Amino acid sequence: MKTFLNITYGILIGLLAAGVIWFATSRPRGIPVTLLPTPTPGILTIYVSGAVATPGVYMLQAGSRVEAAIQAAGGFASGAESEQINQAALLQDGQQVDVPGVVDTGHINAGRVNINTATVLELDALPAIGPTTAQSIVDYRLQHGSFQFVQDIQNVPGIGPATYARIKDYITIGP
Repeated sequence: MKTFLNITYGILIGLLAAGVIWFATSRPRGIPVTLLPTPTPGILTIYVSGAVATPGVYMLQAGSRVEAAIQAAGGFASGAESEQINQAALLQDGQQVDVPGVVDTGHINAGRVNINTATVLELDALPAIGPTTAQSIVDYRLQHGSFQFVQDIQNVPGIGPATYARIKDYITIGP
C-alpha cells in the first residue's frame, strides 16, 4: 500500500512539474496589454498685444483658439479692428496675437488711447477707468492743458499708481 501511495504521489508531482514546464515555455496568447499614461492637456503660453483691454502673456489650454486669447486679455479695446483677426485660428505655444487698432480717428493708435484728445467714451473703455474718472480726465485736460507725459495722468483725482499701472500700456500722449 505504501508503494502505491508513493507511486501516486510521484505521478502527481510529475504531472504538476510537466504543467509548470509547459506553462512556462508556451507562447503567450493574444496581444499584451500596454497601459498608456493618462493624457493631460498641454498648456500654451501666448502673448496678446495691440487693441485689447489688457495686453500681456497668458496661459491657455492646448487646442485653444485666438478668440480665447483675446478674451483672456479682457476682450477687444475700443477701436480694435476685430474683423482683421481670425478668431477661429488654433493657437500655438509662443505665438503672439497682435490686434490692430483703428488709426483714422486720431484718438486710437495701435490700441492706445491718446489721453490728450480722447473723448469720455474712449477713456471709459480703458481698464480701471469708469465714466466718472473718464470725465475727470477730460475736465483736468480742459483746466490744465495737454498732458506732457503719460505719467502726468496720475495728477487727475482718482488716478493713483495702481490705476496708472493698469492703464499705462493703453495710453499715449501723441499720435
